[in-house]
Amino acid sequence: MAAHVAAAVVVLLATAILLPGAAAEWSLTKKGTIVSYDERSLMIDGKRDLFFSGAIHYPRSPPEMWDQLIKLAKLGGLNTIETYVFWNGHEPEPGKYNFEGRFDLIRFLKLIKDNDMYAIVRIGPFIQAEWNHGGLPYWLREIGHIIFRANNEPFKREMEKFVRFIVQKLKDAEMFAPQGGPIILSQIENEYGNIKKDRKVEGDKYLEWAAEMAVSTAIGVPWMMCKQSMAPGEVIPTCNGRHCGDTWTLRDKNKPRLWTENWTTQFRTFGDQLAQRSAEDIAYAVLRFFAKGGTLVNYYMYHGGTNFGRTGASYVLTGYYDEAPMDEYGMCKEPKFGHLRDLHNVIKSYQKAFLWGKQSFEILGHGYEVHNYELPEEKLCLSFLSNNNTGEDGTVIFRGERYYVPSRSVSILADCKTVVYNTKRVFVQHSERSFHTSDESSKNNVWEMYSEAIPKFRKTKIRTKEPMEQYNQTKDTSDYLWYTTSFRLESDDLPFRRDIRPVIQVKSTAHAMIGFANDAFVGAGRGSKRDKSFVFEKPMDLRVGVNHIAILSSSMGMKDSGGELVEVKGGIQDCMVQGLNTGTLDLQGNGWGHKARLEGEEKEIYAEKGMTKFQWKQAENDLPITWYRRYFDEPDGDDPVVLDMSSMSKGMIFVNGEGLGRYWTSFKTLAGQSSQSVYHIPRAYLKPKGNLLVVFEEELGKPDGILVQTVRRDDICVFISEHNPAQIKTWESDGDQIKLIAEDHSTRGTLTCPPKRTIQEVVFASFGNPEGACGNFTAGTCHTPDAKAVVEKECLGKESCVLPVIHTLYGADINCPATTATLAVQVRCKRSGKKKASG
Repeated sequence: MAAHVAAAVVVLLATAILLPGAAAEWSLTKKGTIVSYDERSLMIDGKRDLFFSGAIHYPRSPPEMWDQLIKLAKLGGLNTIETYVFWNGHEPEPGKYNFEGRFDLIRFLKLIKDNDMYAIVRIGPFIQAEWNHGGLPYWLREIGHIIFRANNEPFKREMEKFVRFIVQKLKDAEMFAPQGGPIILSQIENEYGNIKKDRKVEGDKYLEWAAEMAVSTAIGVPWMMCKQSMAPGEVIPTCNGRHCGDTWTLRDKNKPRLWTENWTTQFRTFGDQLAQRSAEDIAYAVLRFFAKGGTLVNYYMYHGGTNFGRTGASYVLTGYYDEAPMDEYGMCKEPKFGHLRDLHNVIKSYQKAFLWGKQSFEILGHGYEVHNYELPEEKLCLSFLSNNNTGEDGTVIFRGERYYVPSRSVSILADCKTVVYNTKRVFVQHSERSFHTSDESSKNNVWEMYSEAIPKFRKTKIRTKEPMEQYNQTKDTSDYLWYTTSFRLESDDLPFRRDIRPVIQVKSTAHAMIGFANDAFVGAGRGSKRDKSFVFEKPMDLRVGVNHIAILSSSMGMKDSGGELVEVKGGIQDCMVQGLNTGTLDLQGNGWGHKARLEGEEKEIYAEKGMTKFQWKQAENDLPITWYRRYFDEPDGDDPVVLDMSSMSKGMIFVNGEGLGRYWTSFKTLAGQSSQSVYHIPRAYLKPKGNLLVVFEEELGKPDGILVQTVRRDDICVFISEHNPAQIKTWESDGDQIKLIAEDHSTRGTLTCPPKRTIQEVVFASFGNPEGACGNFTAGTCHTPDAKAVVEKECLGKESCVLPVIHTLYGADINCPATTATLAVQVRCKRSGKKKASG
């Protein structure tokens, strides 16, 4: 067993989980702690350990939320928090650094330490992360002869300079485990395998250089490279993906199996449908990975947060990984949160057998297998019993006992005999969000506006024969670049027929645009994440004499990945007018003027000081390129606050000068819905009275339809079948073993309201064959009408209630041909004595 020392961390976590608000005493590392690894796991002061980690990115939430997010993650059974380091956030200009506010990395790490948790820091410094430009500062593109992430001296020089700067900053704050800090693992580079084919031999040289450079920083903890099967020297290769237990091969058998990104859902771009990944599938993947010897899993994301301002990559939604175990607003999403929490607690309760036991493997049938970990001398044994078949439940015999294993599930067998967890048996409640329009914020819904001026060619300062590339003009300081040109038409040029209108046709590699002809709005066009270019075609009215064309081109973030990242370009590629009596008019070489950024951006119209520089007037609906403002009061209570932007189209949102991000409700999915219509306002950005809301609308919108709302998870549900056989036995941990308390052959569901709320309404109840999900249940053909009355009697007025899943209790006909003997219940929790707000 070869142990590779690389330094730092720990003592075991206390068995009691801290409640939010409770203070923690640092106990995991001390001066001189050594973090090393062998073929089984990372080792803390020579002891193997298990690591359940969750990704929480500090710039995607305000600092005021960090402590609560970390505490909730710990309640979810995690002992580690992972984050990237964001180069373009920390060094927006060469040599000028930013570690304030949301970019206060040290403050974030100190809070992790305060909560007695480990930290994983992925320095990169290329990170992808659906973050603008993959985390690389724009100014790198302006360095001569640079090639990103290659055996290229200009890039390696800047990369090494930043990595060493960050490492020194972390050392100065004593953040690494050998210093008594929380960091036990760090990452250099990021998913290099995705572009290695473009680099060939030079890619290997670059990776070797990056590994040697990272190790030379002497941080005292191991380095890793993710999404790779091998890594240079002592650097640990790790897996990223959905099913690393079945899709990834670790070639270096002297290194531990670590999973740096277990994707809890699919990140979404504008135009995408809702993306979900079930709690059952995530749990199945984790146990498949652990069954084969994995000892670290990092959920990417555990809390996604918000892409504030312009930080999102091209087309990426402002709300990031909202379907994670903790949603964008920091609320627990059930059943993901609770089902994974139970998994973590079960494995940790039997970790001695798992980490030190002798491994064995048996095939029990087609698609059925078991992985065992045994310490016979201590009578410790743990088994992972898997059914890897899709859509085929089954029963297998293992060591003389029969076990029912649902399809694509894993059962944990304590003492290699007793089922204490199955990935497909979800006994925790489900939750659904509800949105409530704020009475306080709806008062004085009075808007004012200021419209941007449409530039003319003759008044622009930057003029060229053809349209210029967009990013070289904006330099990532704005999403917007104006293109404008002028041309003269004679009466013979215009169509003779009134039913024929000239059409402007523009090919663009930007992301969206709006067009104007002689100051009249022509329309909007867009591309998509999957299309590298798009064509804008709109009819317009032209006149005899000089005609002015103005196009506002926009970028919805810079691309975040790819070997050609430094070469990515945007902007107008071709422009012509069709439908003229004299034929097609090619405008590409007509002479173009350019203006980067909006006037409102330059003068900070979205802030109290800046907006005094403009003449505001009473707002009108459906005007393009218009800034709107109003004031509102903070909603009562402590529920998260959002803006419903359904009445608008595309633009940016600011509250009290803080950029909340891009909105694009006019970009519909195939189902005709907006990918994101509500946008988070962290309460940290609000004051009790007189909050300034400023919205820039590119296209057409109705600002008086914008709603200030609060969000709750007051609708909670259970969905459990009586047919779930071999109900998990009640257990508790007793040292290194699981102690059985009692055997409970009944199936039951528990409903528990959020704090300070009780069950006030039974929205749905059915026993038989109900279908759907929480918030959208429907009764089946075997529905029993008595179910609702039974649930109301058991639950109304209570903070929590337990519902047995027994057909006789609900008067159900178990012989109904289509029955699944399933209980589906949705209840609504409310504060006692308060009416539900509209919304």
